Amino acid sequence: TTGDSVITNAQPFVANHRHRSYAVAHNGNLVNAHTLKEELEENGSIFQTTMDSEVFLHLFIKNLIKGDVETAVLNTVSKIEGAYSMVLLTCKGEVIGIKDPNGFRPLALGKLNVHYVLASETCAFDLIQADFIRELDPGEIVIINEDGIRSIQHPRAAVHKSLCIFEYIYFARPDSRIFDRMVYTVRKELSRQLAREHAVEADMVIAVPDSGVPAAMGYAEEAGLPLELGLIRNHY
Repeated sequence: TTGDSVITNAQPFVANHRHRSYAVAHNGNLVNAHTLKEELEENGSIFQTTMDSEVFLHLFIKNLIKGDVETAVLNTVSKIEGAYSMVLLTCKGEVIGIKDPNGFRPLALGKLNVHYVLASETCAFDLIQADFIRELDPGEIVIINEDGIRSIQHPRAAVHKSLCIFEYIYFARPDSRIFDRMVYTVRKELSRQLAREHAVEADMVIAVPDSGVPAAMGYAEEAGLPLELGLIRNHY
């Protein structure tokens, strides 16, 4: 998200209002966050961080004072613009998943025993042994509470998906399913196609770890070239 790499910007971001706590985790960027922040500050809001996620939480709590959770979420997302997936936790224990109206950023729904879970990548479900159900649609908002789960729609949800290609190229882990495709498979196939369209005379193919490894494998296989480890990533 937008903001400095400092501890105060660590997520999930938690805010307290009238002895009640709210938390948000956010993947993406709000392109109008700066303008909204200026408006909020002119009306007395005090910010603790430099990230755009806090702008969302300020707007949500202001709207929550005027109505119920569902109305507050809809009024808040109608004001923000950009690419985002969010998970919001309310003071009443409700978990709310929000996907931007164009579907730029992934957000998946899963189930752990009888409980619903949300994650930006399906590999998170593997770690906690949860079952993947489906990805949220562009502009979809799911509200999970003790009564179960219900889905509502962003007032400006797009008809066509606009998926971020960098999830496949770089951001996502290879063992995740993003936009209904396995990332590992897509990276290999993209590079197979690259080898078909732009073959080069080379001695070997070398990957740039870690996201480039499946891509290098696909290119090497299609081009009939040896795959070598020329770069070692320092994990420390």
